[in-house]
Amino acid sequence: MKLRLGMIGGGQGAFIGAVHRLAAALDGMYELTAGAFSSDAEKSQATGVSLGLSADRVYASYQELIEQEKQCPEAERVQVITIVTPNHLHFEPARLALENGFHVVLDKPMTFSLAEAKQLEQVAAASGKKLCLTHTYSGYPMVKEARQLVANATIGKVRKVYVEYPQGWLSNFEEGGDNKQAAWRTDPARSGIAGSMGDIGTHAFNLLEYVTGLQVTQLCADINIVVAGRQLDDDGSVLLKLSNGASAVLMASQIAAGEENNIRIRVYGELGGLEWQQADANTLQVKWLNKPTEIRRTGAGYVSSFAQHNTRTPAGHPEGYLEAFANLYRNFALTLQAELTGKTASPEALDYPSIAEGVRGMAFIESVIASGKSDKKWTDFLV
Repeated sequence: MKLRLGMIGGGQGAFIGAVHRLAAALDGMYELTAGAFSSDAEKSQATGVSLGLSADRVYASYQELIEQEKQCPEAERVQVITIVTPNHLHFEPARLALENGFHVVLDKPMTFSLAEAKQLEQVAAASGKKLCLTHTYSGYPMVKEARQLVANATIGKVRKVYVEYPQGWLSNFEEGGDNKQAAWRTDPARSGIAGSMGDIGTHAFNLLEYVTGLQVTQLCADINIVVAGRQLDDDGSVLLKLSNGASAVLMASQIAAGEENNIRIRVYGELGGLEWQQADANTLQVKWLNKPTEIRRTGAGYVSSFAQHNTRTPAGHPEGYLEAFANLYRNFALTLQAELTGKTASPEALDYPSIAEGVRGMAFIESVIASGKSDKKWTDFLV
């Protein structure tokens, strides 16, 4: 049973919209049925036609999509709405979709502000509908394996964490030209109060809390605008205190010339450590205090059920970003299908980022920016 999917945003030339469509299609669990792909009605219609949609299911605005789809017979209307717009256009479409009975897949960060995130949390709870937040990197099998090893105390109590996300694509003033991605991501009116910390710092933060199962309680941030003329941060480093007393270091930079998207995490416990990086996503290193390092690989028979559940190909066949993204869509679909058939979803299917992660992501952004402006050494995490 395929879930009928509607999309808001993601028109022609939009990078992340195409990624969402590929991810949703990978396992054959969704059928793209409707969309409002652009605020320009002609562009929206052109995108819909190029995707093979019926013209009467392509809308000029997200308000029209939600209102018209709500009027469709239950067997035809969309069940899930994916929102792939810039940050300032996350809250209202998500709120309206939830209030009108649609489940939501939402790009991160969840909203424009922490206040909006908390409000959306209340809306979702009242609606009874579910929301999946696309923190892609939590979808990798070896990230899930790392989480299980920490949860099972295989490396002992966590003592230290390093997480970093270096990019180089904003090393120059790209927003001054025709780069639409750079233009909105560096614009406070569309991106919010943070630049690199909102765009990729939230991914690093989510990866830290997901793998360790711990929560940040305090932080001390150094936030920088390196490129002249830029309005939002393009570089930063953060010291963090975790809920078990451990400490962590987070780095997010978009002016690290020559870097691509190699997000990386290292977790050290009393007995050993873990290391994973996207550049070698099929590998998880497990390091021991008094014995040789282990190399765990995606697809191997010894990995946890969570890693196995999120692996599609035999060992040795690389899986990457699109597959990790698709794992979020598949787990969300499995959860919704279980609900529709009166069954209980498995723990593996329920393992996707949701509202709680979205609220904490927005709290991270506001805490980091507040700390960067403060002369205090430590700032309490704003939840």
